[in-house]
Amino acid sequence: MIYIKTKKEIDFIRESCRIVAETLQLVKSNIKPGVTTLELDKIAEDYIRSNNAIPAFKGYSQGRSESFPGSICASVDDEVVHGIPVNRILKEGEIIAIDVGVLKNNYYGDAALSVAVGKISDEKKKLLEVTEKSLYLGIEQAKANNRVHDISNAVQEFVEANGFSIVRELCGHGVGKFLHEDPSVPNFGKKGTGAKLKNGMTLAIEPMVNLGHYFVKTKPDGWTVVTEDGSPSAHFEHTILINNNTPEILTVC
Repeated sequence: MIYIKTKKEIDFIRESCRIVAETLQLVKSNIKPGVTTLELDKIAEDYIRSNNAIPAFKGYSQGRSESFPGSICASVDDEVVHGIPVNRILKEGEIIAIDVGVLKNNYYGDAALSVAVGKISDEKKKLLEVTEKSLYLGIEQAKANNRVHDISNAVQEFVEANGFSIVRELCGHGVGKFLHEDPSVPNFGKKGTGAKLKNGMTLAIEPMVNLGHYFVKTKPDGWTVVTEDGSPSAHFEHTILINNNTPEILTVC
């Protein structure tokens, strides 16, 4: 079921998204060689709770046997998404994707960004640039009366034209009343297909892009998704609202 949000619901979602955006920028400012992903997790959780909100990922299970233990997802290099924060020390030359979800007033916000740890290679720089650009190209298609796969196709065409690959097993989603709602928003697809987009829909659009092949696998921890070939991966995400027939990014400071 696709939810069309009321003005009151949108106001609550905006508040959660504001906290998400501020948390991401705070965590980003603390990313450097020598810091651990667990330290970043504590920074994020402390800030979220200081805003009378709840880290949406902590304890999340969605039918899995083990609940997610962290307040953020911290995915380094070949980790695509759902990396568990641990005492892993970040090293110069790595890239890290930080994904944050917030629950406040019973409504959710969700966003992610990928960051260089110190100086990184040119190919990693391009991976980050292309992935982020593909997100905004996808967002441009999130207009009333367009179709979900118009978003998907815009992401796919740009990513593949730049020699990278789109992860197919994972996708974006509706968000707001629940952390994950219909519709699914894949990052590949045929223009003009999928559910029709309408004013009042809130979507988490999130390209996940690999430097190598698009095949992925899940580590024994049951959460961390990694590239099958060991190549680096990047992840960017915004929660958007379709408002007055055009997309509005909610997860910005």
